Amino acid sequence: MSSAPYVPLRIFSCYTMLEGAIEPKAIAAHAKRLDFPAAAVTDRNGLYAVMPFSDACIEAGVQPIIATLLGVARPGIAEGRAPVIDWLALYAQDETGYSNLCALVSEAHLGRPLEEEAHVRFDALEGRTEGLIALTGGGEGALARLIAEGQPCAEIADRLEALFPGRLYVELSRRGDWIEQAAEGALIELAYARGLPLVATNPAAYADASFHRAHDALLCIAQSSQIDCDDRDKSSPEAWLKPAADVRALFADLPEAIDNTSVIAQRCAFAAPRRKPILPRLGANEDEQLRADALAGLEARLAARPEEDKAAYRE
Repeated sequence: MSSAPYVPLRIFSCYTMLEGAIEPKAIAAHAKRLDFPAAAVTDRNGLYAVMPFSDACIEAGVQPIIATLLGVARPGIAEGRAPVIDWLALYAQDETGYSNLCALVSEAHLGRPLEEEAHVRFDALEGRTEGLIALTGGGEGALARLIAEGQPCAEIADRLEALFPGRLYVELSRRGDWIEQAAEGALIELAYARGLPLVATNPAAYADASFHRAHDALLCIAQSSQIDCDDRDKSSPEAWLKPAADVRALFADLPEAIDNTSVIAQRCAFAAPRRKPILPRLGANEDEQLRADALAGLEARLAARPEEDKAAYRE
């Protein structure tokens, strides 16, 4: 049996609103209890948890991995039709990769119509992949979804390989999801045929198996639905932060997929830089501007009051 430790690479914090249910600091504490050497938070189109998660990990002696799950519009959809959004997990190896993550996340929220789910166009990845490792997204990624639907995926596989040379991993998850089950055999064949490494993940949205019912209720709230409604997305009973032994047992036939979680952690030894908040300046002297605006507002409020009342307010 391999001695390489398992590293959880796909965790949603509470910043993946109404889906993730673990506070960033709690992820670090739970990773410490489970003896994980490292852990990655991959919130959807967001890096909001990076600072509290990183600080808590460093304090706990756990390596933080900076990452996101990025929504990417599938290429080839006809003009005027709603985009098909697939998901790609991206991990920062260095400062360049972190800068590219920041740029892509910003593009996801700013570069699309407001009525559409946050995402980037596939060609937005061009020139923004240096310093990034990519996982194909498991059952939510383009490759698995196309395979499960009986459609060709070679073109997207080619493009991903070109965008992430030596940094693309074929992601496998085993949670009983029909897409993951339908696509797994073909994904393994694709990985071996192209010389791409496999990696095992267990996407986690809550910390402990006992939280499953509460997480299902959370998804009901997100969908404005009810627990007894069958026509809704339901919480997976497997979507918790499992111990290494449980995940290793799931992938006993593919130990290299477990080993590669450690490889990715070793390739992503980078902590997000600490910066003071970057805020716009309001004029040459912000204190004077605030004072002038406050006094102008006071005068407007006092305009209808007798003059003898105004002195006390001005003082």
